[in-house]
Amino acid sequence: MPTLQRQVPSTDSYNYLLFLPDVLGQDTSYQRNETQQPLLPIILFLHGAGERGSDLDNVKKQGVTKIVEQQPDFPFIVISPQCPRGQHWNVERLSALLDEAMSDEKRQSAYASYIDPDRVYLTGLSMGGYGTWHLAAAQPERFAAIAPICGGGNPQAARKLKNLPVWAFHGARDNVVPLRESEIMVSALKARDGDVKFTVYPEAVHDSWTQTYNNPELYEWFLQHRRQQAVG
Repeated sequence: MPTLQRQVPSTDSYNYLLFLPDVLGQDTSYQRNETQQPLLPIILFLHGAGERGSDLDNVKKQGVTKIVEQQPDFPFIVISPQCPRGQHWNVERLSALLDEAMSDEKRQSAYASYIDPDRVYLTGLSMGGYGTWHLAAAQPERFAAIAPICGGGNPQAARKLKNLPVWAFHGARDNVVPLRESEIMVSALKARDGDVKFTVYPEAVHDSWTQTYNNPELYEWFLQHRRQQAVG
């Protein structure tokens, strides 16, 4: 199978995998067309602790990066950074990564011209679920919707997230990240009349992400949302 995701080094943030759907022809060398170019949604995917390190191929083991290896027509640009071994997701570095990936200034590739800035979605699993909650709370204005899976966050941040659509997922029998971690965040959002959905898989242990990312309804739900100009 040909490589569908290319590796992108970063000097200021995280190295990452970049997936470009077939609509871009896997070729970002052509000129930008102001009248005919498609504006594509983007997913920032944050992996779990098991995929940390310096080999980007490890990021393809789980989640959205695994999905797109089998689906070249997946209708999103996908950015999948890799967290170094022994570290956890850092909000400042993730913010710098998004700035770099979405910027036209360096013109490293023309794909940035095709990103719809009002349809940027954030999701992650386990350690990446925590990263999703934390990054979204720090910069809710950047995202159209988020989907944290078997993670947790600071319930005091609910006031910042109450206008951001959230769909959280967790396994009821999770023996690594307790279900309570998601319940706390969902309850805090509901207390503030937040736009939140919560799916609990009764029989799932820690792996609540496989059935989540295999479900087309998640991506349909993402595409129902556009970034609000004023969040918080």
